[in-house]
Amino acid sequence: MVSRQPLRLYFDVLSQPSRAVLIFLKRTGIPHVERPVALRKGEQRTPEFTKLNPMQKVPVIVDNGFVLTESVAILKYLATKYDVPQFWYPEDPMQRAKVDEYMAWQHINARYHAAKVFQLEILIPRMTGQPVDEIRLTKALTELNGTLDRLESMFLKDQPFLCGEEITLADLLAICELMQPIAADRDILKDRPKLIAWRNRVQSALGKTFDEVHSFLYQLRNKARL
Repeated sequence: MVSRQPLRLYFDVLSQPSRAVLIFLKRTGIPHVERPVALRKGEQRTPEFTKLNPMQKVPVIVDNGFVLTESVAILKYLATKYDVPQFWYPEDPMQRAKVDEYMAWQHINARYHAAKVFQLEILIPRMTGQPVDEIRLTKALTELNGTLDRLESMFLKDQPFLCGEEITLADLLAICELMQPIAADRDILKDRPKLIAWRNRVQSALGKTFDEVHSFLYQLRNKARL
């Protein structure tokens, strides 16, 4: 009889998709072993990690020898293989398609634009020692606002969550992306009461796990306030 090894998650909490996968594993109780990969230290470029993911990106899971990269693929796999509540990734074809729709849209929209603000305001200045490029940041914030408009009108509408009455993988991915600018003490939803109410519902549904996984981001926010 072949013994089953616990699922391993390679992640960095500063990575939005990593946080989404980590929250999902913790919240659903899927047994796993956490293997942090510090991107800021270049640990993703080690031969050992590169063998797992030649793209040198996180997250990555290894499930009893099965290696999988890309957060969307990972979340779909986990929700399909393991015994988790169906609301995360509904079996109904139309409900599932709505979750898939958001996950297909988010890469060059919510993910791209929120990450760009984070990069311009936090990452690039820290890596280069140069001040924030205010012109580029203003442009990025304008583009992000357009994306938030579409997030409200196309997906959230008048629903409690992005794809209906219950939280799904779509909400989990979205909240982690939209939290990223918090590292610079920038709340991109502060003037959007509908999205703030949505965020509150998502955080409530995720419980203490949400704050635990975002604790490092909160530390960066607190430093930015000094």
